[in-house]
Amino acid sequence: MRTLHTDTEREAAAALVQDRQRWLALRRLPVAARADIPALFRDPRTQPAGLFEDGRLLACMIPKREPNPGWGKGPCLFLGGVHTLPDQPDDITRLITLWASDFAARLGLPLVRAEALASHTLDAEPIAALLRRLTNMGWEVQGSGPGQEGDRVARLEIPAERRSGLSPLIGCRVHAPHTATPEERGST
Repeated sequence: MRTLHTDTEREAAAALVQDRQRWLALRRLPVAARADIPALFRDPRTQPAGLFEDGRLLACMIPKREPNPGWGKGPCLFLGGVHTLPDQPDDITRLITLWASDFAARLGLPLVRAEALASHTLDAEPIAALLRRLTNMGWEVQGSGPGQEGDRVARLEIPAERRSGLSPLIGCRVHAPHTATPEERGST
């Protein structure tokens, strides 16, 4: 896992997001409607991060310190714009979960929060299947409502936890994210 520094890395993340959005749309699954997510990954000010394996980008996100994401209480590491390479196993999401929990603990933050698009009730498919997989990984569903981009989302959180044995499995070269400003809260 590392911060995306170069224009080439950020462009690869934007392309991954576009591929994922196209994959979702072809399956009639929810796609963010209110934000140009690929553009956020091209913008170096957002400090996006990527999960790589053997030089191949498998996932990308925008981690930020969030004093209050608009739901939940207290500060957290907020994972915005999480996208994985289409047609990959849940192992990628599991690695992101383990890394994020450890990274938040190392930053002194008590929680990791994220959002998943949910155009219907949380017990309706396909969001219900996704939420079952995420809760099996340790995420807790904190209800639903408008997300940071205004779309209806499922709100997720997981406690921060130091994972000392994680480094052989996943290395971390992500810079400590800055605290999100009010303007940024509406842009990932």
